[in-house]
Amino acid sequence: MNWSALPYCAISIELDYLSDYLNYLTYERGLSPLTKENYARDISQLIGLADKLPLEDIQPQHIRRYIAMLHGKNMGGRSIARMLSAWRGFFEFMGLRHGLKSNPCIGMKAPKSPKTLPQAMSAEQTIKLVSIEGDDPLTLRDRAILELFYSSGLRLAELVGLDINAMDLPTGTVTVTGKGNKTRIVPMGSHAIAAMKNWLQARALISNADASAVFITQQGKRITPRAVQYRLKEWAIKQGISSDVHPHMLRHSFATHVLQSSGDLRAVQEMLGHANISTTQVYTHLDFQHLAKVYDQAHPRAKKK
Repeated sequence: MNWSALPYCAISIELDYLSDYLNYLTYERGLSPLTKENYARDISQLIGLADKLPLEDIQPQHIRRYIAMLHGKNMGGRSIARMLSAWRGFFEFMGLRHGLKSNPCIGMKAPKSPKTLPQAMSAEQTIKLVSIEGDDPLTLRDRAILELFYSSGLRLAELVGLDINAMDLPTGTVTVTGKGNKTRIVPMGSHAIAAMKNWLQARALISNADASAVFITQQGKRITPRAVQYRLKEWAIKQGISSDVHPHMLRHSFATHVLQSSGDLRAVQEMLGHANISTTQVYTHLDFQHLAKVYDQAHPRAKKK
């Protein structure tokens, strides 16, 4: 965090409050470093918007003005809602630990954003993408990455953070730690298991390998999220996939295809690691789009274009 970019007030007592809160998130709430960094950024934005106004003097009308300012800078409703949530939690902490009398964020709502459906590839496109050929170590690694993304619906952070002791190839399961440090066990398909076995054999030949990381570079270091994104885009081009493919698209494709085949929304929720089923329900809209397309093409009384 670049504290020097903040106003003077933000590097005095407000900064002490923020540091205290971040320690609370780390040691009492057990949040991940990435989540803590997001909170720090959002609360720093608040401190910057408040300028010389002390935190204890911030009132609801100030929060409304800050929201309007952010919205005026084309910040989306979801981003503002996330920021408001961070501010609300910070002020709640300030009340509990530092005697703040009221939380100015209570009852505040972000502007609504237009709903956007997650992008998903067709089953044919996805299978074409993950069916890469080659037996060199990088290709074996990338095939295992692609198969695991599509087979188990992992988030990018979950995949790069995966440790060898989390893999149970005989039972075909993998244990992942997702948002909020929540752990879940997800199944791996036969193609993912086969790809993983091939990669682990090749991995064993890489010198100075990180002892715990499943996916490593040629130098033996744990692979980075940026490297995975880059490799995925490269393979999409090589495999003739015209979409702007990214790791989350494989997760969306996993969820959409499982839901289309099973209709079991609760199972998809568990596998994705969603805390609320409302988050998973967006995939029912994708499924309905698929059904509506089939209807328009097949029903004699449907609208024909």
